Amino acid sequence: MDAEASTLSPYRMFARTQWAALRADTPLTLTAIDLDEMRGLNDRVNLDEVVAIYLPLSRLLNLYVAATQELFRATQQFLRGVEHKVPYIIGIAGSVAVGKSTTARILERLLARWPNHPKVDLVPTDGFLLRNTVLESEGLMNRKGFPESYDLQALLRFLSAIKAGKRNVTAPVYSHLVYDVMPDQVITIDQPDILIVEGLNVLQTGRPPRDGLAIPYVSDFFDFSIYMDADEDVLRTWYVDRFFSLRATAFRDPRSYFHRYAQLSDEETRNTANRIWSTINLRNLRENVLPTRQRADLILRKEADHVIHSVALRKL
Repeated sequence: MDAEASTLSPYRMFARTQWAALRADTPLTLTAIDLDEMRGLNDRVNLDEVVAIYLPLSRLLNLYVAATQELFRATQQFLRGVEHKVPYIIGIAGSVAVGKSTTARILERLLARWPNHPKVDLVPTDGFLLRNTVLESEGLMNRKGFPESYDLQALLRFLSAIKAGKRNVTAPVYSHLVYDVMPDQVITIDQPDILIVEGLNVLQTGRPPRDGLAIPYVSDFFDFSIYMDADEDVLRTWYVDRFFSLRATAFRDPRSYFHRYAQLSDEETRNTANRIWSTINLRNLRENVLPTRQRADLILRKEADHVIHSVALRKL
């Protein structure tokens, strides 16, 4: 980025080494065993990545949360203590196969180790997808993951209840094995200090209501947002690699929605994965996910080696 473009950009750009230096004295509170438990399928994040990228990010978010808590206390004083505690909400967006879930789990664990916000919860937005029966009846099964495949009003009601400080707010649970929302399972969120919301389209916008009364966007509830970024060709490769791994693991389970792919040859597997990527995930990325990148407060840029090489932080 040249000097003029850097001046005009709403972001401050950091190379990996520059960002890593901002860790300061933040301690590493994860072990290799912890990381193994959090790492997604085919995700190659290691402790070096945690130290270089996630510890500085944990420090930054801790400072932001502490400042917000101080602002809350000032508001409490002004209102004479009539407000409930309001969770700090972090949104994480990005393409399929970019590593959103792993990033969310790492941040959840790291942020919970800070003394001023020990209660951290994580909610994937997959649970707010419409049930398969609804998607099938509306002809949307091939657009699963697109904005119209979500129960947006349910997600907005959930976030509104969280921000209102309500107790024991429930969110639906999605099973990647059966490829559907589980009717009898919920996640219960009880007044966390921090809530991480992870999903493809959490930074998505739309046409605002003409009367100006409704809250139209999920991101309206976010205090901080992160976009996980990578080139299309890199994402395709990761998606295909993950498809091969699933063929050898989850797809072999007779309960799997994709059990029919378990016996495919290597060539058939590659062709199927590339077809699904091109007709569904790439279209969603180009039409809905990538256009939201510049709405994020932080952009983590990954390269083909699965390593985050640069960080963009929105200027205040």
